[in-house]
Amino acid sequence: MKIAENWQDYKIIATGDGYKLERWKDVVLLRPDPQVIWKSQIDLFSYPGINAVYRRSDKGGGAWEYCLPMPDEWEIAYRDLRFKVKPMGFKHTGLFPEQAVNWDYMSSLIRDAGRKIKVLNLFAYTGGATVACAKAGAEVTHVDAAKGMVERAGENARLSGIQSGIRYIIDDCKKFVQREIRRGNRYDAVIMDPPSYGRGPGGEMWKIEESLFPFVELCRGVLSDDPLFFLINSYTTGLQPAVLANILKLCLKGLGGKIDAYEVGIATEEGIPLPCGAGGIYVHG
Repeated sequence: MKIAENWQDYKIIATGDGYKLERWKDVVLLRPDPQVIWKSQIDLFSYPGINAVYRRSDKGGGAWEYCLPMPDEWEIAYRDLRFKVKPMGFKHTGLFPEQAVNWDYMSSLIRDAGRKIKVLNLFAYTGGATVACAKAGAEVTHVDAAKGMVERAGENARLSGIQSGIRYIIDDCKKFVQREIRRGNRYDAVIMDPPSYGRGPGGEMWKIEESLFPFVELCRGVLSDDPLFFLINSYTTGLQPAVLANILKLCLKGLGGKIDAYEVGIATEEGIPLPCGAGGIYVHG
């Protein structure tokens, strides 16, 4: 497991009974987490200073319950990166802190490449990976179907001092890749963070079990002749790291390089890591 443990503005205070208690700079949130099936060592709901709790609904979904005054949105930092955080629908905050392990690795690959790297970030959400890669010196094309998420990615880039080098695209990822192949546009690195299930702006259906393999096959067509890396990140429960490794091996065979697959986790103040999904990465050379 690769564990994000270098955060200063984010901490997991405690976990248990399906919840995680987090400090986002000066704001304390209590959110559900499907991986937390163990018993809590403290009464999480009685922890002093909780600003908001995301309450599940028996009918599905849920809603935020605000306990103490807090800003509508605020900034947090990771190393030299800056992000805006805001409680949103379906328990999200606009950032996945455990992805810092991938941000660090991709940034080091880009800085050590000795050449300008063109990155394609698909299902790119609010741009954590986009900002990290651009800050490391890459040219990034950021693609997501949700206009609001793309706008937030632009805000995060500007907060991090990035004024150029990022192209923002609001589109269905598959259709965009197909057009890029027809145009002959190529990238040295591809990042994707696909959902378990979703629909594109034109009603396009996505189910990760059926859609991921052919999509990775398609994306090989936008790789340059000298690719640097190809990263797949997944939050889908039950999707093992070895599945991502197998997909990369089959879709990118003949390119040389190495493939690594791993659990992604984040450190907690309890001394145990919280599992947060899986990653698979191909690295050339």
